[in-house]
Amino acid sequence: MQRFATTCEAIAATTKKLQKTGLVAEYLRSRTADEAAVSAVFLSGRPFPVWEETTLQVGGRSLWGMVAELADKEQGELTASYRRLGDLGAVAGDLLPQRSGQGLGVLEVEALFRQIAAARGAAAKTEIVRELLSQATPLEAKYIVKIMTGDLRIGLRESLVEEAIAKAYGSTPAEVQRANMLLGDIGETVRLAARGRLSEARMRLFHPLGFMLASPVESTEEGLSYFAEAAVEDKYDGIRAQAHVSEGEVRIFSRTRDEITESFPELPPALAGLPQDAILDGEIVAWEYPARLEAAQAVVDEPASEDGEANADSLGRARPFSVLQQRLGRRKVSDKMLRENPVAYLVFDVLYADGALMIEKTLRDRSIVLDSLLAAPRDATHHRGHRGAQGNLAFETDEEARIDAGIIRAPVFRATSAEELEQLFVAARARGNEGLMIKDLESAYSPGKRGKSWLKMKRELATLDVVVTAVEYGHGKRIGVLSDYTFAVWDGDRLVNIGKAYSGLTDAEIAEMTKWFLEHTIEDQGFLRVVEPKVVLEVAFNNMMRSDRHESGYALRFPRIVRLRPDKSAEDADTIEGAREIYEQQE
Repeated sequence: MQRFATTCEAIAATTKKLQKTGLVAEYLRSRTADEAAVSAVFLSGRPFPVWEETTLQVGGRSLWGMVAELADKEQGELTASYRRLGDLGAVAGDLLPQRSGQGLGVLEVEALFRQIAAARGAAAKTEIVRELLSQATPLEAKYIVKIMTGDLRIGLRESLVEEAIAKAYGSTPAEVQRANMLLGDIGETVRLAARGRLSEARMRLFHPLGFMLASPVESTEEGLSYFAEAAVEDKYDGIRAQAHVSEGEVRIFSRTRDEITESFPELPPALAGLPQDAILDGEIVAWEYPARLEAAQAVVDEPASEDGEANADSLGRARPFSVLQQRLGRRKVSDKMLRENPVAYLVFDVLYADGALMIEKTLRDRSIVLDSLLAAPRDATHHRGHRGAQGNLAFETDEEARIDAGIIRAPVFRATSAEELEQLFVAARARGNEGLMIKDLESAYSPGKRGKSWLKMKRELATLDVVVTAVEYGHGKRIGVLSDYTFAVWDGDRLVNIGKAYSGLTDAEIAEMTKWFLEHTIEDQGFLRVVEPKVVLEVAFNNMMRSDRHESGYALRFPRIVRLRPDKSAEDADTIEGAREIYEQQE
């Protein structure tokens, strides 16, 4: 582990990608296959492979207390170190004592991580963490804590680890990337690469692939400037969701790759009867269904009709995101909530079907496969209840109340001119949707990447997705809750504060977030708490100003919280470059 930590120090010390990949490749070659496999997972910033559901469940507050105890330091010394160094791992490396006999191997660390994950109860977990950190050298402890908190911060994204694996074992980055994507396990990818057998990697269902992302455009003219033929869809105000279906089993994942199946129990029965194994991409939306399910039949049968506005309207329409929020994060959804807050899964892409990965096919070809998949008769043996109109499942709850679970092929339109695109935009807004998605029909699906093949067009007040870095107690009726949030955007690999907001969330949301922030406090300064940078907000504002008040160099005028974004990870937040673009567009 000392060699691992020393390599991480060297990686962090350079900004050059070639040097970073060279250092990783050299390190991997020097290790056994098992050590290299575990190290690759650690270098990706996590304790376990992506496909595993294993988690440590050790919060930042607990780690902070453990570091303070083992370092035998007062809180003030920890706070001063944190302010100087910026993360808890670095504080551990700075303050933990060096003693003889310390030192762990990467395989020992992984074994202890698994013991922590398997332990039940905070006391049992704390004891193993104490053993782990006390046995490690200070430099090892620095990176152990960084891995535990998911905050490696050495300028090394997983794509660079993939490039390093290719360099270490004489394969191509594309071969490594494909194997890692199929397996969801960069450690297993290392083992295959070391044996020259990357081609043997096979799709492992029920681990989420990266989501293809869209780039914003400002005008209808720009929306048709990047490719010759465009497929146009409404941009729905919901949460992105990837559904994995195999032999009647269904699991649904959010953009953060968290499983959200329990929050939407009506969707798996409607998906389970697909005629073949599949991975679908779409949007879960709070949905107002038409009075007659039969009205949706024509749209499901002809999902890509060029003259589909009337059909799109007949499907029903999206309800506000605030309605959907009531379903998010719930492990138990009552029959009452199912009736009052129904959802639909608007499917717009297929990534895997009938034993074959689809992502390298064009959107045009994937659309044909998707249309066929959703139009095929469902296997009723996988349903609990009976099937209503195609694409919808009607089933009875314990109270015999009828609930409609909609799996709807997202309507697709065509536009060849800015005028036609403007008409579609106006129609989408009239349906209550955010705007349009404009997609290149000849584009492949690029997991985890943002480019010009998918575009999104919205017109609204400026918004940023930001990460909460500190919280304060409120005033008046909010004096006992943490309601004032300081937030940041990314500047390279670090977060820089750009504003503060205290309005926009409901009392229930503030109470829930107060509990979370209290459990994930890194530094308690009394009235203010520095918290783990995990919570993402969408923040609206009137304009942006230059300011020395925040480290970003900017300040937001009249910021207010639009909504919590539990569907996004901190890494998905906006960057200082994006903020700068908004500022310059004001000029």
